[in-house]
Amino acid sequence: MSAPRIAEVKRNTKETQIRVRVNLDGTGEARLSTGIGFFDHMLDQIARHGLIDLEIEAQGDLHIDGHHTVEDVGITLGMAVAEAVGDKKGLTRYGHSYVPLDEALSRVVIDFSGRPGIEMDVAFKSGMIGAFDTQLAFEFFQGFANHALVTLHIDNLKGHNAHHQCETIFKAFGRALRMAMTLDPRSAGVIPSTKGSL
Repeated sequence: MSAPRIAEVKRNTKETQIRVRVNLDGTGEARLSTGIGFFDHMLDQIARHGLIDLEIEAQGDLHIDGHHTVEDVGITLGMAVAEAVGDKKGLTRYGHSYVPLDEALSRVVIDFSGRPGIEMDVAFKSGMIGAFDTQLAFEFFQGFANHALVTLHIDNLKGHNAHHQCETIFKAFGRALRMAMTLDPRSAGVIPSTKGSL
């Protein structure tokens, strides 16, 4: 039986105060409070489809806009996932998912490579979804990739409704993350790289 893959990270700046707790082997339970309703809805998709138990409490300078809060949640979540994943022994490492929602279809591919990088090709059909600025989706995923040390490819292949576009991205991210973080019993104790480290 492997050790529980659980981590809690707090990150406080002059702009935001954030606490994130993850259990990578959870059941998809989420307790979320960022002050941005649609963003909470998207984070819930990551928990539910990633089967990650996720607690996020964020207080940020929303009187300015949502940029700092969304970006810093991505950073803190990335830090927590990196800590919980640990040395990556036995990790599947790669994950991918296609997710449709009505007319929208998105693909996310992730690699726990140890090399942060992001390629995101999404042409949102609207600048805002509720109080969520769609430009901030990139900021969230970039913050995550940089601090979880993953390579991330995100593509919205089809979509006419920005809500659907964004939701398929977050659902596909959750599913790809779940696949990549799954422990492979055939590779127990082995780093999934010919280099011997990630």
